[in-house]
Amino acid sequence: MNNKNSLLTCLVLLFCSFSGCKKSDAGTTGIANQNEANSKQQTALPAKAAKSFNVIAFYNGTWDAAHINFVKEANIWFPKTAAQNNFTYTSTNDWSKLNAANLAKYQVILFLDDHPPKAQEAAFKQYMDNGGAWMGFHVCAFNTNSAEWDWYYNKFLGVGSFKSNTWGPTTAILKCEDQTHPSTQRLPQKFTSAVSEWYSWTKDLRQNTDIKILCSIDNSSFPLGTDPNQSWYSGYYPVIWTNKNYKMIYANFGHNAMDYAANVGKSSTFGSETQNKFIIDGLLWLGGAK
Repeated sequence: MNNKNSLLTCLVLLFCSFSGCKKSDAGTTGIANQNEANSKQQTALPAKAAKSFNVIAFYNGTWDAAHINFVKEANIWFPKTAAQNNFTYTSTNDWSKLNAANLAKYQVILFLDDHPPKAQEAAFKQYMDNGGAWMGFHVCAFNTNSAEWDWYYNKFLGVGSFKSNTWGPTTAILKCEDQTHPSTQRLPQKFTSAVSEWYSWTKDLRQNTDIKILCSIDNSSFPLGTDPNQSWYSGYYPVIWTNKNYKMIYANFGHNAMDYAANVGKSSTFGSETQNKFIIDGLLWLGGAK
């Protein structure tokens, strides 16, 4: 049987050498070409575009050079990031635009360095109650009397009032407490933040069942600060969190190191690529694209 098979194989090869096996070659080549075409088609397919959405950022831009510096760089960084991630970015220091008619055009609001004036408080609450989305930074939560806007400080943010801050501005090792949230899925368990001043609050967010803490100061950061009299040496300090009753994220950073005499920024809030992943993914989640 082996000899017969060998003889048959030799005859087939001999035949092919004369005939060129055109039919077989054509079939094989056709399959190969089709496979190559399919491969190229799969390679050429663009990534699925994220859903487009509109962001409006409100700012004051007049209080503390470090906050002003952050606002200026934010209004450069966010438009570039928007172009790369299929959303639009508009910024304004005209808080009268925080009204129902104008907000209907935007899926996400940012507060860069302040909270709304009294006249616009109701419009913001209504926007959030109706399913709008929001991201706030650093000083937009600052207050010394939370009763002045109970809903915003005590219920929405959950912070109560300002308690203390670190000084001067430094990086911190942040611990990601929830890597399943859409804004934190690309974060490692621990990472180094950008430089910032850090705030603490009168209310313990861990005791608030509406609040989900996403990142906090890791113990390896202590002592945190450069002034011994304004440094943290121990304790629990949340940095990024969300209120489960709303589509929102608050981030405790947004205060750059400054040469105050020369009015020159010495750091960037967007200087940590890892932290930037949170900002981008947070916005995509808020905008409904993630």
